[in-house]
Amino acid sequence: MHHPIEKHLRRTLAAGAALLSLAVLGGCDGDSRDRANEALATKAAVPPAEKKPVVDGLPGMPPVLDPKDVYAADRPGRLSPVVKDFPSRVYVPNTNSNTVSVIDPSTYEVIETIPVGTQPQHVVPSWDMKTLWVNNDKGNSLTPIDPRTGEVGKAVDVHDPYNLYFTPNGTYAIVMASLDRELVFRDAHTMKRMKTVPVSCYGVNHADFSLDGRYFIVSCEFSGELLKVDTERMKVIGQQKLPFYGAMPQDVKVSPDGKKFYVADMMADGVWVLDGDTFGRPTFLHTGKGCHGLYVSRDSREMYISNRGEGTISVFDFAQDRLTKKWDLPGGGSPDMGGVSADGKVLWLSGRYNSEVYAIDTRTGVQLARIKVGSGPHGLAVYPQPGRYSLGHTGIFR
Repeated sequence: MHHPIEKHLRRTLAAGAALLSLAVLGGCDGDSRDRANEALATKAAVPPAEKKPVVDGLPGMPPVLDPKDVYAADRPGRLSPVVKDFPSRVYVPNTNSNTVSVIDPSTYEVIETIPVGTQPQHVVPSWDMKTLWVNNDKGNSLTPIDPRTGEVGKAVDVHDPYNLYFTPNGTYAIVMASLDRELVFRDAHTMKRMKTVPVSCYGVNHADFSLDGRYFIVSCEFSGELLKVDTERMKVIGQQKLPFYGAMPQDVKVSPDGKKFYVADMMADGVWVLDGDTFGRPTFLHTGKGCHGLYVSRDSREMYISNRGEGTISVFDFAQDRLTKKWDLPGGGSPDMGGVSADGKVLWLSGRYNSEVYAIDTRTGVQLARIKVGSGPHGLAVYPQPGRYSLGHTGIFR
């Protein structure tokens, strides 16, 4: 049995110890809370820097704006200082008439017809976007047009210029010499021949470049083949036959994320989908008869695919990885090559076998106009367009 005084003393000591313990713990808790709040405040004030992947591009190439979208510079109306004052026009090369029809897109009327060389195939914006080159294939020349004034310059001697591209760094023009079976690298300004690359396929005609610009994929129309070319070394590093008898590949376009290349095939009636990095066997997507031209929307979400043999346009959704719509031209037609207006609202396509040009609303697929031009209209260029530089063809801008 404990003495009453001893019991009282024990209770007092215990209470004191408890108070001391609470004081110490309270001090620790307060300190912890302060530190936690301080840490939270610091995090809120200075968020961790988001690391954006840097693309190791072709030397001299303008930096990639967005590694997830090669077309990031092509947003509606984003015209560079170089072209912002150019009048808006549609330039239509008429292969059989040896002329270029110039259309005012605001009135849908031909305002001028320019005589050029024999069999003009494409109208191609130069890398620096200051000149439009008319590819006179059988005339063995390039006719320059000043898009600011409309003035036509003296033709430059260039052999078999079926189509024309530019390296992403602006150093070389690449002539698709289809009948000569050559890729000819020329000075991008003077067009002086710098290097000739013979190819073993037939009918080199269209191309597009990888995200980093270090290689490009070329279609060979007459032998149904694809080439992979090292841009800097100017050397063919891959070649394959498309897995379809009688394949005739046409236009080539890279996906916004740079991971896939799409190749239109007018005999297979659809698009080949290829991994450019591995250059493996492609898969196939049926679109329509005479699949021909490929054009990416201004928001990089869709691709318009012209089916020349049936007078339709298929619409492909990149995110959904599928075809979502199909537009019919009233009364049919032969939609071939072209481009999208600077504001993204109109798709312009030549009617190759109908001596006409189509203007199509990109939101609804409704035909806005059908304009008579010369005979055999082919690779028309809508100009000017958004972007920092041109890779060629009828207007591939980045």
